[in-house]
Amino acid sequence: MIQVHDYTMTIGGKAVAGDTSFAVLNPANEQVIGHAPDASPAQLDAAVAAARAAFPAWSATPIDQRRQALLGIAGVLAGNVEELKRLLTSEQGKPHADAMGDILGGAYWCQATSTLELPVTVTEDTTERRGETRHVPIGVVGAIAPWNFPIILAMFKVAPALLAGNTVVLKPSPFTPLTTLRLGELLRGVLPDGVLNIVTGGDDLGPWMTSHPGIDKVSFTGSTQTGRKVMASAASTLKRVTLELGGNDAAIVMPDVDVTQVAEQLFWAAFRNTGQICIATKRMYVHKDIYEPLKDAIVAYATTVKMGDGAEQGTQLGPIQNKLQYQRVLDLIEDAKSKGYKFLIGGEKSEAPGYFVPVTIIDNPPENSRIVQEEQFGPVLPLLKFDDLDEVIGKANATEYGLGGSVWSADEDRALEIAARLATGTVWINESQHLSPLAAFGGHKQSGVGVEGALEGLLEYTNAQTIFVKKKAA
Repeated sequence: MIQVHDYTMTIGGKAVAGDTSFAVLNPANEQVIGHAPDASPAQLDAAVAAARAAFPAWSATPIDQRRQALLGIAGVLAGNVEELKRLLTSEQGKPHADAMGDILGGAYWCQATSTLELPVTVTEDTTERRGETRHVPIGVVGAIAPWNFPIILAMFKVAPALLAGNTVVLKPSPFTPLTTLRLGELLRGVLPDGVLNIVTGGDDLGPWMTSHPGIDKVSFTGSTQTGRKVMASAASTLKRVTLELGGNDAAIVMPDVDVTQVAEQLFWAAFRNTGQICIATKRMYVHKDIYEPLKDAIVAYATTVKMGDGAEQGTQLGPIQNKLQYQRVLDLIEDAKSKGYKFLIGGEKSEAPGYFVPVTIIDNPPENSRIVQEEQFGPVLPLLKFDDLDEVIGKANATEYGLGGSVWSADEDRALEIAARLATGTVWINESQHLSPLAAFGGHKQSGVGVEGALEGLLEYTNAQTIFVKKKAA
């Protein structure tokens, strides 16, 4: 059992308590498990000042030493995974195994990012002049991480920002601040003071960061609605932005799949992390020839999956992480009930403590229904029947979102043709949700601006600088 503990921010390498604090709840039982500092504007100013003071030396540090710093973060994450996974489960709700994946995934992201190189491109080399373009750090990065994967998604930002030579002010979600604060405590002395600062606070802290004149770039992961506000706020100082936002990912399941083989995979494509994944399948289009048997197979598998407290052995799905999202998911279910849609499983509110919503699958609701058109971000899935391939591709693309999608077929060439027609940043064929630190990940349309991962993601944390040298006459 996690004891209630007060955690401190890390500013300039030092422990800093807030003038006030706020309680953090375990979403499985709604009990207080800890307190996090509620940073004041002056404390944010201090964190930004610490990052700016550390920037000249850090940006001048040889990149091989910056690589070692990333490996140091990875080592701290991996070396403390048992403590951190329990803390993460207590504040986020996910099972211990998934919490361990979040933390070790963050370690892996740091390790793999450390292998990337900043390119230098020779643009001209003649008898008259030499020109080359290199990539220099931007300055102070404000990194704002979400509550669904607090550690790995923070490392999506921290690792490339630090490797490129920037310094960072990291803000975790107020729903899941504790593991990140604890990581900051463990990293004191591992990184130079001020290179990575961690601050926590309520709803005001994010807007303070996005409008702060001392922050040069904002990297944000969260909802599209909030992303618009981040972009508008950052515009006042022309901050660079990377925004990884919402999705309404469609899966297209062709009639040639092996129903018994894909049913379990399709279930987890939608319901992993209790559906609280931006790249989870949110709409599942199934060809009419296999709709009935696949529907039955997915529902049958769903009945075998254990939902409960993530700290309990055998739990596979935890609660919704916070009350606001819990109420939103319940509202979508109530809307579907009021319209008379058919529920294949679930749909009933749990009477147990905690923010639990049972796995809920809705049978072929109308295309214009809220559960099809909106991002549910919870364990509710519409199954949709299709016949015409061109029509279903049009439906998959008829959304403001463009984050990811998947195609399921025994014919790989045909699946590739379908994938090329989907207007999304990532498409998976016969799998879902695989990401790599060596592959670019980002959204089309209103699912984001910029990318994370790989060289493209690293360059998001740099400015291009071209230098021309006029050669002496021969």
